[in-house]
Amino acid sequence: MRILTIADEESRYLWDFYEKSKLADIDLILSAGDLKAEYLEFLVTMSGADVIYVNGNHDKKEPQGCICADGRLINYKGLRILGFGGSMRYSMGSNQYTEKEMSRKINRCKFSIMKNRGFDILLTHAPAHNINDMPDLAHKGFECFGDLINKYHPKYFIHGHVHKTYGKFVREQKIGGTTVINAFERYTIEI
Repeated sequence: MRILTIADEESRYLWDFYEKSKLADIDLILSAGDLKAEYLEFLVTMSGADVIYVNGNHDKKEPQGCICADGRLINYKGLRILGFGGSMRYSMGSNQYTEKEMSRKINRCKFSIMKNRGFDILLTHAPAHNINDMPDLAHKGFECFGDLINKYHPKYFIHGHVHKTYGKFVREQKIGGTTVINAFERYTIEI
């Protein structure tokens, strides 16, 4: 399965300079947040692939025709995807959570995780604490995401929120048996 991962910045390559061939071999699109609803709607329409997304801390509008994974475990053609949107609470904006609030969201998914015998992909907007995060509160990662990775060892942890322009940017790395992907703009993986 060929998966396009996207986050934080709309790809001009895909949107402004669209060509059918650029999306022809994509089976699934995973959005890690902070992308315009119109962009996700465009991708789901033009690619013919399903778009599964979580909201970022700046998202306001829900995209039509896409599947929200926030606080859910979705079994997509045998691929188990667990999603959590938002970032660490740094203001009174929407889609922001304290560590305790995010832990509660995860706890509400425990039965689904057990029923599905874990998950293959953890899809989030924010990174995990000490995995691609930054020291400022707005870009600090969640410890509970690291706990999920350590307990369930998913094949992939896909996140956004830490942009390439911030200086500290790692596109892909291994943490134990989990491949961590920063989906900023666009990146393709094969499962």
